[in-house]
Amino acid sequence: MKLFLFRGGIHPEGRKELSVDKAIERAPLPEVLHIPLQQHVGVPAEPVVEAGEYVRKGQLIGRANGVISASVHAPTSGEIIGVGGHTAPHPSGLPVRTITLRPDGKEEWDILPPPLDAMNETSQGIARRVEWAGIVGMGGAAFPSAVKLNLQEKYPLHTLIINGAECEPYLTSDDRLMRERAREVIDGVRIMHHALKVKRAIIAVETNKPRALSELRIAATPFHGIDVLGVPAQYPMGSERHLVHVVTGRETPSKGLTADIGVVVHNVGTAYAVHEAVRHGRPLISRIVTISGRAVREPRNIEALIGTPISHLIAFCGGLTEEPDKLMIGGPMMGQPLPSTDVPVIKGCNAVLALTAEETARGKAMPCIRCGVCVDVCPCGLVPLDMAALIRKEDLSAADGIGLNDCLSCGSCSYACPSHIPLVQYFNYAKGRMKIVEVEKQQQEVHKRLSEQRAVRLEREMQKKKEMLAQRKAEAEARRKAKEAAAGETSSDAPATAAAGTPTPTPPLKPVNEDAVRKTGHGPAEPPVEDISERASGS
Repeated sequence: MKLFLFRGGIHPEGRKELSVDKAIERAPLPEVLHIPLQQHVGVPAEPVVEAGEYVRKGQLIGRANGVISASVHAPTSGEIIGVGGHTAPHPSGLPVRTITLRPDGKEEWDILPPPLDAMNETSQGIARRVEWAGIVGMGGAAFPSAVKLNLQEKYPLHTLIINGAECEPYLTSDDRLMRERAREVIDGVRIMHHALKVKRAIIAVETNKPRALSELRIAATPFHGIDVLGVPAQYPMGSERHLVHVVTGRETPSKGLTADIGVVVHNVGTAYAVHEAVRHGRPLISRIVTISGRAVREPRNIEALIGTPISHLIAFCGGLTEEPDKLMIGGPMMGQPLPSTDVPVIKGCNAVLALTAEETARGKAMPCIRCGVCVDVCPCGLVPLDMAALIRKEDLSAADGIGLNDCLSCGSCSYACPSHIPLVQYFNYAKGRMKIVEVEKQQQEVHKRLSEQRAVRLEREMQKKKEMLAQRKAEAEARRKAKEAAAGETSSDAPATAAAGTPTPTPPLKPVNEDAVRKTGHGPAEPPVEDISERASGS
């Protein structure tokens, strides 16, 4: 099959020899498991258990909350001792809602759904089982896998690509999975191939993993339509867009999906989890994690239960030889620093690295000399030095205009920069800042809309009041006119009443001559008004 090359990229020192020859081991049960309800892209799961409840292995303890969400299940049997906050495996160190489980050591399984006859099952049936199992992208993105298995309803899909590149230094968990459980991985690929109804499935593995390529090819031989392909060992080959370009020669549109060009990408770990869910009815309750770095006494590949504290895994590896200069979840290029070893393993955790100062050593950052090396190695064809200059000026919109949101944050530019400028940190800061600005803008638009709705409501209420007052005024006017009309009818009936014998009113008396009354002395005579006023004036 013809392969295509992507521009740029780097070839960092692999350092996989620390753990690549270590077979997968199961970690012993820890004293407690901390199972976050947010282990995926989308909305956190809703807890369906309370403190004090006894749960069995595989039992649903957090239900998916919406389409872009994922359920969580009890990794083992035991008692729920709390539903509250616990430190997340995130650089912020902030707590997230977490279910804490104390194992009882019995490993009692809950009643699981029956296995499916995958090749005779409908696409919807397989997607529902994957959704029930809480499976997410195991390569680190942690996007709910059931959603991607339903994309054939919206896009004209033709190819399924299984990502087995594992291009970051130190990481060997996928390599060991492909070596040791190749048949199960191939079966998961067949199930997804059937569910998506695509013409072909391609498993892409970097050529620096010859044992994994060999085992997968042997396991895939009996099945038509599944190819195992070796791709160049080049970072960032594990990037979804770049892997699709290498395999198909087609580029994913900016701000688009690989589904827009008919391709869906899943990780080899996801394929294995799909096999477990469909063939055995088991939810996603564990994953394979590489524990490595020169600060780890005995680097290993461990199958750990979701929720296992990282401190427990490091202890299983013999502890630390020295205080690590950097503790990370994921690879050294795109991983995230951890606030402590108390954080738990989550579904998207493929590695934990404890790196010494020698491994993380970088020179002091110096001014940009505009050598253009960052431009040469950028796999997205961007100009990192110009974006960084704009970000330093806080001109984020201009940086976005020249491709900031097309940046993968792969770190190739920072790795290659001779001035040791932490370019990727600039870009991550700018992306985060732009998200905050966007949220603030949305909030302002909501407030504006609410204010406009309030103004319309008040205007409507005022109009109602005016109409009510006008109605009352009209009613009052009508009553007044009716009263006047009634009074007019009464006065027009008065002559007829007098003719009927009503007594004639007494005529008014003639005016009395008051002076004459005083002279004659007849009757009490009131003093004239003039005299009263004179006395009042002080006479």
